[in-house]
Amino acid sequence: MEILRLYDFLPSGNGYKIRLLLTQMGMPFERVEVNITKNESRTPEFLSKNPNGRIPVLEVEPGKYLAESNAIMVYLSEGTEFLPYDRFLRAQVLQWLFFEQYSHEPYIATSRFWISILGKAQEYHEAIEQKREPGYAALRTMEKHLSNHTFLVGERYTIADISLFAYTHVANEGGFDLTQFPAIEAWIERVKAQPSYISITEELKPW
Repeated sequence: MEILRLYDFLPSGNGYKIRLLLTQMGMPFERVEVNITKNESRTPEFLSKNPNGRIPVLEVEPGKYLAESNAIMVYLSEGTEFLPYDRFLRAQVLQWLFFEQYSHEPYIATSRFWISILGKAQEYHEAIEQKREPGYAALRTMEKHLSNHTFLVGERYTIADISLFAYTHVANEGGFDLTQFPAIEAWIERVKAQPSYISITEELKPW
């Protein structure tokens, strides 16, 4: 296989992390759309690639698959400017990746999925309300840190920023008001100003 193959759902923030990183690294890849709203990630064929039935999945070699967006980013960024070599800074990157998956994504991303992708805000109203305060708590944690830091780790752009940017910059699509977080809004603009930036639903030209 000449290029990497990414199994992905275009509106997904988790898939977007990988698309953005690969594009900014200048690495060619083929994107294969897997529509999770049509249960395409639950077919026997897809489950043979990731038994957990979730996207994204990166085929790094023919028949060799890697799942979990943040794990994929660590794999791809090894030995690059996107992942610090310094032991402590590297651990800080991992700290933010774990924070994103445990304290951020379950609230902000899930609310966005129900409201803006499925269009079922009324049906999931109670669950969305339960996720609101934990989601805002995650944003407050980020706001406090970014109020005196340019980026999340080491004052430079890393996969920690990509990971948290993915769902933070579209948090409004999940009912979260970002205007009360000026440091986050400024950071979002800094991320968007990085070389080779692409938007979350940008259809990329085939390599």
